[in-house]
Amino acid sequence: MRLAERLRKDWFLVGIVVAIAGAKLRPSVGVNGGPLKPEITVSYIAVATIFFNSGLSLKTEELTSALVHLKLHLFIQIFTLAFFPATIWLFLQILSITTINEWLLKGLQTVGCMPPPVSSAVILTKAVGGNEAAAIFNSAFGSFLGIVVTPLLLLLFLGSSSSVPFTSIFSQLFMTVVVPLIIGQIVRRYIKDWLERKKPPFGAISSSVLLMIIYTTFCDTFSNPNIDLDKFSLVLILFIIVSIQLSFMLLTFIFSTRNNSGFTAADTVAIIFCSTHKSLTLGIPMLKIVFAGHEHLSLISVPLLIYHPAQILLGSVLVPTIKSWMISRQKGVKLTRPTV
Repeated sequence: MRLAERLRKDWFLVGIVVAIAGAKLRPSVGVNGGPLKPEITVSYIAVATIFFNSGLSLKTEELTSALVHLKLHLFIQIFTLAFFPATIWLFLQILSITTINEWLLKGLQTVGCMPPPVSSAVILTKAVGGNEAAAIFNSAFGSFLGIVVTPLLLLLFLGSSSSVPFTSIFSQLFMTVVVPLIIGQIVRRYIKDWLERKKPPFGAISSSVLLMIIYTTFCDTFSNPNIDLDKFSLVLILFIIVSIQLSFMLLTFIFSTRNNSGFTAADTVAIIFCSTHKSLTLGIPMLKIVFAGHEHLSLISVPLLIYHPAQILLGSVLVPTIKSWMISRQKGVKLTRPTV
């Protein structure tokens, strides 16, 4: 019974394993030109569905109350979309002299370019009792910002790897990302009360569509005999990803708890999660567009596929520790306030 509950809770992680295993067994089903026709069903319909769903679910009307914390938002967005990818790029200059698979290293760079997720950072911030409004704002705003910034960062750091012209990438991004997102937001305005009452499973819908994208991506990999992934590189990448997450969480903690930072303990919690988490839901479709037709797309996607569950597991493990720190910090602040 406990196993069944665990599987139900982590169905998406199980789905990723099943999707990759299915692609390994029958790669011909999901390759371009195959029965699933991923060049149409995935590249256009699946991606557009995910972003239309995001447009429906993003509660942008609730974000105005969080706008006043400008310093907090700037810190998170600059760290996520500037400091993070730049630091990863510098780190990769050292790793490039090692024997680690070069496409997995390029995949690490794509992780750094991704926007924050729309759910996990908010859920963990809420679990700790941190600044949930700031987490919601930065997750939503980061997602919107990432639509423009992430493809530019990918082309800046990995532009030579893309086989698709720059104009084609942005025209497809506009049609399959921006337009569905805007339509979703417009539709939300008219059915907002119904959505609040029924609470559709937006996360489950996007995750299900995402599994199809992952499946077809790996079908391309396993149908290509020239691609070889060594287990040593994979283990090293896993270790590097966990190390990066811990290092950046510690770094954001140090920066945001300085005496002159101006951030509260609740702000620090939102900063830790929002600055270091990366979106798989938005990331995989973007990689599918920017690296359309690239034979190593699935290898480039692997670090992001690892980063997503790792950030959730690591964050969940650290919730009690961060919560006890926040409570003790808040008690300390109350004790140091002068009584009137």
